[in-house]
Amino acid sequence: MFKQSVHIVIGEGMRSSFRCVVTVLLVVVLASPAAARGGAEQDGLGLSPAELAWVGERIFQNECAGRRQCLVHWNQGEAFPSLGIGHFIWYPEGVSGRFTESFPELLAFMQSEGANIPAWVAEAKGAPWPDRSYFYDVASQSDRVQGLRTFLYDTRGLQVRFIQRRARASLEQVVAAAPDNAKHTLRQKLHALMQTPGGVYAVMDYVNFKGEGVSETERYRGQGWGLLQVLLEMPEGAVPPLVAFREAAAEVLTRRARNAANPIERERWLPGWLKRLQTYNEPADRLGPVQEGASCEGDSDCVVDDVSDSE
Repeated sequence: MFKQSVHIVIGEGMRSSFRCVVTVLLVVVLASPAAARGGAEQDGLGLSPAELAWVGERIFQNECAGRRQCLVHWNQGEAFPSLGIGHFIWYPEGVSGRFTESFPELLAFMQSEGANIPAWVAEAKGAPWPDRSYFYDVASQSDRVQGLRTFLYDTRGLQVRFIQRRARASLEQVVAAAPDNAKHTLRQKLHALMQTPGGVYAVMDYVNFKGEGVSETERYRGQGWGLLQVLLEMPEGAVPPLVAFREAAAEVLTRRARNAANPIERERWLPGWLKRLQTYNEPADRLGPVQEGASCEGDSDCVVDDVSDSE
């Protein structure tokens, strides 16, 4: 099994600078959407290149256990394949669903950055495989799909920047969607989380993993499971905030699985989701090899160890 890990220990000087940069950014994002859109691209959500690389590695481990094979993958029980380090959703042509499709947005971002996207992918109007069985029986080991896996592996840096960009935009969306009487405390919770690399990683990963929580289609029994719902679940003034975020996320995801009509969410996916949340720590808290997240086995499928769906 191929494994790759990046481990960064951040000193107090870097932490102090990081807190200052993120504090300024968060004030701009939450107070002035227009100013945030203009300035956020320059400061990168407060992450240095080394910190952003660490976040990208964590997400790659969470989704794929660092396996290239898992970069183009189709989970059991899902109507779409998942691609890239963030397992971005790509619906087959003519298919739609309740979960937010993100792979086309990733392609548009990569194209704007000058990436040489495979022509057959750029021209496709949706995933070219009608269902999971066809994908694994016919396409998974084809030269085209293997080439796509190589392309997605080689562009991991662009993909984590896309995840970063989505998380940045989600700050505005989540605050705007919150009840009026909760907006102030929600801003405070975000501010507290954004003081450390671990908190920024948790927000970036969770938005990529379970979304912003603002889409009305992403509800079971009227209850969502995205970043908005986790922040509302967090107690006010919780210390440390990253632990409170982790615990609130566990409650929200457990509620989602309990509300789900498909028992696979409770029986198989929930344990993996909760395991993923345990990676929400500061860089210095994880000095050994990264072991958490998905595991990929077999020749044609990335069989996720009790982990699934991208949203």
